[in-house]
Amino acid sequence: MVRTGRPPQDPASRLERAHRILDAAAELILRWGYDKTTIDDVARGAGVAKGTIYLHWKTREALFSALLRRDRVDMLQEVAAAAPTTLRELVRELAAGLLRRPLMTALMTGDSEVLGKLVRQKRLGAADAPELLAGQLAAFEDYLAVLGRHGALRPGPAPGERISVLSAVLFGFLMTRGMLPPGSEPAEERLPGLIAETVDLAIGSGTPLDDEGARAVREATAGYLAGMRDIALTKLAASLDVPLEIMALTGAAGSRA
Repeated sequence: MVRTGRPPQDPASRLERAHRILDAAAELILRWGYDKTTIDDVARGAGVAKGTIYLHWKTREALFSALLRRDRVDMLQEVAAAAPTTLRELVRELAAGLLRRPLMTALMTGDSEVLGKLVRQKRLGAADAPELLAGQLAAFEDYLAVLGRHGALRPGPAPGERISVLSAVLFGFLMTRGMLPPGSEPAEERLPGLIAETVDLAIGSGTPLDDEGARAVREATAGYLAGMRDIALTKLAASLDVPLEIMALTGAAGSRA
């Protein structure tokens, strides 16, 4: 039964309704693709009036952006919960989190079957596509600089070159899925570890760290994730039009079952 009316003014109730709409949108986009998913479809799936969706988001693109931002917060919270302590562990957890989220993977690989005109018209910027690799580049370069000062990275590559290496490795593994001869493609569950190992071999020092260095890298990794989560939560709160305090308490999950 369709529930009509304006989005509730109570922030928690508004957040619950927004999540319900996003859940319906995610299911439909993954089933039919972005081009074939209409606001009417989403409204029916979420049990709300079509006009209610437009009171949350003015355009379909804005709704999709909110969906990706929610996935990003969920992913960062999962990675933080895994408590990675090194670059290799961080990359493995980020890659695993990405692969668990088909919409984010589709965005990273430019999957036109899922994203349709968003790919053809190159309108992915509105969905924060550049941030999906490892957070804002400046913050990640700062993180790598700490690792470099403590001997966790091999000397030589400049910070921007290290980002390029990480990007090339991640995109390379993602883009070649389904393209290799039968029997030569790694199992899906092996991909995060292979991506992390390749990045570590390419830019890691390969040298065990002393206690001080290991502690500094561990703290830098935790600090990087906390900073990225805060940024992601701020963007998600803006997309959902709810106070940041509510997002900080609930995260991306909100009141979803």
